[in-house]
Amino acid sequence: MMADTDSTCTYNKPDDPCSIIIFGATGDLASRKILPSLYALRCSGRMPTPCLVIGVSRTKQTDEEFREHIRHIIEDNGMDMACWDDFAQHLHYRSVDYNDIGTFTNLAGYIKTMESEAGTGGNRLFHLAVPPVVYEHIGQSLAHVGLAHEKDNWVRLVVEKPFGHDLESSKSLNEALREGFKENQIFRIDHYLAKETVQNMLMFRFANAIFEPIWNRQFIQSVHITAAESLGVEHRAGFYDQTGVLRDMFQNHMMQLMSLVAMEPPSIYQADRIRDEKAKIYRSLRPFPMDDLDNHLILGQYAAGMIDGKSVPSYVKEPDVQPDSATPTFAAMKVYIDNWRWQGVPFYITSGKRMSTKRTDITVQFKEVPHSMYRNILGEHITTNSLTLSIHPEEEVRLAFQAKSPGPGMCLRNVTMKFDYSEGKKQRFTDYEKVLLDVLMGDHTLFWRQDSVDLCWEFLTPVLTECDCPDTADRLHLYKAGTDGPKRARSGWIV
Repeated sequence: MMADTDSTCTYNKPDDPCSIIIFGATGDLASRKILPSLYALRCSGRMPTPCLVIGVSRTKQTDEEFREHIRHIIEDNGMDMACWDDFAQHLHYRSVDYNDIGTFTNLAGYIKTMESEAGTGGNRLFHLAVPPVVYEHIGQSLAHVGLAHEKDNWVRLVVEKPFGHDLESSKSLNEALREGFKENQIFRIDHYLAKETVQNMLMFRFANAIFEPIWNRQFIQSVHITAAESLGVEHRAGFYDQTGVLRDMFQNHMMQLMSLVAMEPPSIYQADRIRDEKAKIYRSLRPFPMDDLDNHLILGQYAAGMIDGKSVPSYVKEPDVQPDSATPTFAAMKVYIDNWRWQGVPFYITSGKRMSTKRTDITVQFKEVPHSMYRNILGEHITTNSLTLSIHPEEEVRLAFQAKSPGPGMCLRNVTMKFDYSEGKKQRFTDYEKVLLDVLMGDHTLFWRQDSVDLCWEFLTPVLTECDCPDTADRLHLYKAGTDGPKRARSGWIV
């Protein structure tokens, strides 16, 4: 299917000059995602002018050493170095002890001096690319030294997931951040929402008249949302063993995907209108039946197996994982949304590590035709239609329907109509490039609001309480690495 170009398209560029201050600038997230994204935005002309990029971390180094560190990262990513000299002159670095308020006072003085020299007008973006345990302290310290204050400028704080470990810690984190930052200053990143197919969900549903009339319990049998990973816990083992798949994936990514499928149309495309509709979905989630939990939730943990022809260890044999760990690496849950549109329609949500392939997709399974006129030659049941939005590795939309097979006789075949996002693209942005652009423009559409964070924690809390107990380890179903999860999750339990 060819993609037509459309002139009704606008590309926004942040115009306000600003300083971008990255805490944890020498860490993994900044090196892999944030700084390469800023470099790409600079090269594409999307960064505001003037703009300062100030790296902050505990590591002692000079501006020149920091620039050299970033240059190696850019080169290792295979990026074009043509605009490196231009980008490098905007890079600066300061060392800060997160536990010493005096170093934050010094940082405040340094930032204000640099802002005055560069003419950025006091606009600041603070990105916390640090372990979650220091979010509260850094947020409070920035407020204490006057860096969070807005007058004729704007100040924005970017926080990476996880947003707490449970409902109580999430509320505690929010209260700490809100001591110095207002809700509209806080941007809680979920990079899943910046993926092309995810962003297209609202456009797909609400800009096309052919889908919305059948997007309900009358025509839809079930919805399947899957985020499978072939990788194990890798370098995140220490963190993951205290977190597990429910906190790592379901409380954020999977709930966001579900809300985009299920939400009602807002009256206008505006950040808080969209986030209002998402919150309504989270409020409508049917609580888990704790007396019948096994028919609504399957938890698993990967055992030793084969990935791409290579042997991989079991989860409990991974470095930094406790040998008796009962942390789940797989979960499949059946969820119901108690509202007029979705009453009785099951949402099957699945995510796991060390599975056969890495893929993320959403499949809407439609109901059978109400009456088969072909029952005398094809039987009572005809394969149902399905609509799949593939997020990774392909970015495409596939509609499966029935058509007659060529030749004599009345035979049906399942055919697929496909739209591929790679067709007709003018310019491609990575997930982090898009979310950083949105922060620079002050657009909250792709970011979590605290009420939704709390609602998702509330929904999962009974399950987390039940499954965090050491005596519930027997709930874990082992599955071989390189398979599609526990046998029970593949044997029709969801039907």
